[in-house]
Amino acid sequence: MKLFKKREPQTVEVKGNPLVCPICSNNLFWTRDVFVRKGLFRREWSKTFVCSECTYTFWFWS
Repeated sequence: MKLFKKREPQTVEVKGNPLVCPICSNNLFWTRDVFVRKGLFRREWSKTFVCSECTYTFWFWS
């Protein structure tokens, strides 16, 4: 029995436009939610999309 299912990369749209990696022109990404420190006391959640080919990372702030 598999306890952890391997996630597959997916296509992503940002404001209605398909996201394409500027380095390798790939259109499949893994999605990650990251807790980011922005200054001494301020912290926010950020959404990142990691290219499944070259690992170039897009950061999108909420």
